[in-house]
Amino acid sequence: MTGVVIVGTGHAGYTLAREFRKLDRATPLTLVTRDDGASYYKPDLSKAFASGKDADGLIKATREAAARELDADVRANTDVLALEPAAHRIRLGDGLLPYGRLVLATGAAPIRIPIGGDAAGQVFRVNSRLDYARFRDGLNAGDHILIIGAGLIGCEFANDCGAHGFRISVVDVAPWPLPRLLPEPCGRALQDALARLGVTWHLGASVAQLNRDGARLRATLSSGATLTADRVLSAVGLRPDLALARAAGLSCRLGIVVDDFLRTSAPDVYGLGDGIEIAGRLLPFVLPIAHGARALAQTLAGRPARAAFPAMPVLVKTPACPVIVCPPPDAAGEWRITGAAPDLEAVFVDHAGREIGFALTGGATARRGALAAKMPPVTGPFG
Repeated sequence: MTGVVIVGTGHAGYTLAREFRKLDRATPLTLVTRDDGASYYKPDLSKAFASGKDADGLIKATREAAARELDADVRANTDVLALEPAAHRIRLGDGLLPYGRLVLATGAAPIRIPIGGDAAGQVFRVNSRLDYARFRDGLNAGDHILIIGAGLIGCEFANDCGAHGFRISVVDVAPWPLPRLLPEPCGRALQDALARLGVTWHLGASVAQLNRDGARLRATLSSGATLTADRVLSAVGLRPDLALARAAGLSCRLGIVVDDFLRTSAPDVYGLGDGIEIAGRLLPFVLPIAHGARALAQTLAGRPARAAFPAMPVLVKTPACPVIVCPPPDAAGEWRITGAAPDLEAVFVDHAGREIGFALTGGATARRGALAAKMPPVTGPFG
């Protein structure tokens, strides 16, 4: 049982596989996925129209090409039914797969909010390339897309679709876009920019009912307002997929708990990506995967390495109003904002006077490098 098995072929799974193969070409490597195994860059989903690509055009390597590149067994369309850490194996639909070391790159699943009505089942959620293919299928220029959620993914889809011939409405209970990442003035700058693109905002409200209205869909909001749309996309966020880990008895809180070597509570089982909890925090962005994959690849290759996570600014793909944010940890403090919309610089200062996060919009995004250099690394055992 000397092989490495990775569960998941998303960005985390394939990034780790490639980093591992830079160091070790001999150890047997298997990747198991419930989808088709194609390699693609997930952040491209919310800018596909701008890139001029459909779902197939986003593929960087087919399953077969990825398997050749990595000298790996990539098992597509395969469900993992259970983890059996004591036996060092996983249970698949077609049998058992032993491992020497196992990596859970199972990611996160879309949060499903309750919606009433006879068309509630027609809500789309995009968390993979195949999800995106279903969302795009049958869309016509000029269609009205109702997006539920004004967070990062909702705003990115609003920008991409709104700039390419679709009418967009966004509904969210929050008072401004990206409320978990941006202070209000920065959120309003983004809101105004997307409004100039044609996006209609319905903030402070939720979708209570979704019903069929002929060939279209009629949404009734908690405010009592009604909207008619051709397609409804839910982008209210993701939650770590913990089902397999919990069932196997692994320690889980917000995510699958890992230590500074990305080890879970089970021997020879590691975690990477959107589904893990690091130093009490979730880091559901691209840069943490890159940093974690490089360290974990060394560990899997026999050279144990602690993961180090510096300040990692997040680029929000909203060209109508560029946004870069370095989210502060949960701490008491205040935003200090300078500039005039849309070019705003917001720095989060804790009660000790330390600058521990920032948000930049418009032309102020040019300050990214200077501010990132001042930010503390992720705290906990990685700091």
